[in-house]
Amino acid sequence: PRHIEVQILADNHGNVVALGERECSIQRRHQKLIEESPSSAVTNEMRKLLFDAAINGAKSVNYLGAGTVEFLVDSNNDFYFMEMNTRIQVEHPVTEMVIGADLIKYQILCHAGIPIPKWMHRVKLRGHAIECRINAEDPSNKFRPSPGKITSFHMPGGMGIRVDTHVYSGYVVPPYYDSMIAKLIVHAPSRKEAINRMLGALSECVIEGIKTTIPYQQQILMDQNFQSGNINTAFLDNFKYNSGELN
Repeated sequence: PRHIEVQILADNHGNVVALGERECSIQRRHQKLIEESPSSAVTNEMRKLLFDAAINGAKSVNYLGAGTVEFLVDSNNDFYFMEMNTRIQVEHPVTEMVIGADLIKYQILCHAGIPIPKWMHRVKLRGHAIECRINAEDPSNKFRPSPGKITSFHMPGGMGIRVDTHVYSGYVVPPYYDSMIAKLIVHAPSRKEAINRMLGALSECVIEGIKTTIPYQQQILMDQNFQSGNINTAFLDNFKYNSGELN
């Protein structure tokens, strides 16, 4: 199946809005590596059904704040509720890029008792956004964790590129926590342009002293099945990584 999730926002005035869906099928050991919004597999008709299901679920429990309703979607485009994450998620920036709003800001405003603004009830998704979770792991060595000192660090910038990170040159990646050290997000008018923009941005990343998942993600983005949108949660089980390329 595909892993499709819906971002919702709810205030304490009875309003719940769906702010687009995210495609999260590219995952390894149930950990997402690449996320995008919108999903290339979701039609307008299916989107309405997903949104209605997410909104009705949130209303049924008087939910407040930002949350994500997660679904599995089969080859017949039938979808099945999996779980709800009652928090902001790692991949929330792709939604922020396509709706043009700060989800953290509006989450705080909802909890402060301020109603969801009227424009959010009729929000339309703008273009396409992709996020790569950059992890301190060695993809050529069974994704062995790669803690240690970062000796050189440079991330890309420019129009349509966003970087969320806490690391810097000289930072020591500890072995005790989650291996994610940065999120690289791009936005473009179309999915094809977003893929190309992400490939360009990844090629500009310089992280020396440790191994990262960047070369692995570059090869995923260049894969013909990925580029055509032919993906599911088993995609990486069948993906052949060539460690001799792009290192």
